[in-house]
Amino acid sequence: MQRQWTRRDFMTTTALGAVAATANFNGFSSVARAEEGAAAYKTQLHSAFILSKADKKRFEELAAVGIEGVEISGWNVEVADARKARKDAEEVGIRIHSVMRGWTNFNNADSAKADIESVKKTLAAAAAFGASAILLVPCRIGNPGPKPWDFKIDFDPNTLMVKSVCEGDNAPYAEYIKLQNEATEATYRCMEEILPVAAYEGVTIGIENVWNNLWCTPDFYAAFVRSFSNVWVKAYFDLGNHVKYAKTEDWLRALGKDDIVKLHIKDFLLDKSSGSGGSFPPIGKGSVDWKSVRDCIEEIGYNGWVTQEAGGYTDKSYAQIFKDFFAGKPFSVQPDA
Repeated sequence: MQRQWTRRDFMTTTALGAVAATANFNGFSSVARAEEGAAAYKTQLHSAFILSKADKKRFEELAAVGIEGVEISGWNVEVADARKARKDAEEVGIRIHSVMRGWTNFNNADSAKADIESVKKTLAAAAAFGASAILLVPCRIGNPGPKPWDFKIDFDPNTLMVKSVCEGDNAPYAEYIKLQNEATEATYRCMEEILPVAAYEGVTIGIENVWNNLWCTPDFYAAFVRSFSNVWVKAYFDLGNHVKYAKTEDWLRALGKDDIVKLHIKDFLLDKSSGSGGSFPPIGKGSVDWKSVRDCIEEIGYNGWVTQEAGGYTDKSYAQIFKDFFAGKPFSVQPDA
């Protein structure tokens, strides 16, 4: 008889899972260790690019400039093809460390089932790639709620149901609160089916917020990730995506090393006069204090991958940006013309 998984089952963390989730990057040296001046930091960071698909020539180009790994955004891959890609990558010293499933609509009854199956396929592909995690954005809503800097969310710590989203009158945000709570509950329902597969494949699900108008404050996002109480659910945190809601350092401290599986890196130029709250310039040209962020990463004790998700630089320039950032130095390259 097939085993029926209950919420109690997937909320249980096993010792075996904990060991697998904290495995070291055997065979892959850290740019931070190699860079002169990086000795002040004990944490070790690893550089990576996002590729739409596995490409041996691209692996070779990245390895040639000192990039250590890649994240594959094309998740719809057969296991046999993923295994071949892993071999190609490892032959040139590149690690396929993550697969980006990205947006799903767990809060849409018409598409939730298909999205669940797609995440299961992504987990199988990730295991075949040799990746330790996938990136998942579980829901999105069109209602933005309050202005980003006005969010102050009051939520039940046991159920994660939101009571209010800002100070003062919340009547204008009643629909937003309803949609937020529905998204949280829908994610729990869908993850009940997915987490046994994550455990079987040995791949962590990294939940990311990408302007999906949900879990919009550091404490709420951290509480949501922790509410699964499961080693196979962590946060995939982007160092630039959330600046319009709170400083990057506030997000990092709220999550802490135990709840972050991986990091993306890009910059954000905060502009409260803009309808979107700002824009994404080349790294080093926005509002993020990168030395402070590097110090904060050291403070919380995060060790792991940092994957670039921005334009404006050549491969060689990005490799230097990684070296500078990992060492806590000012960026020594400028955006390409």
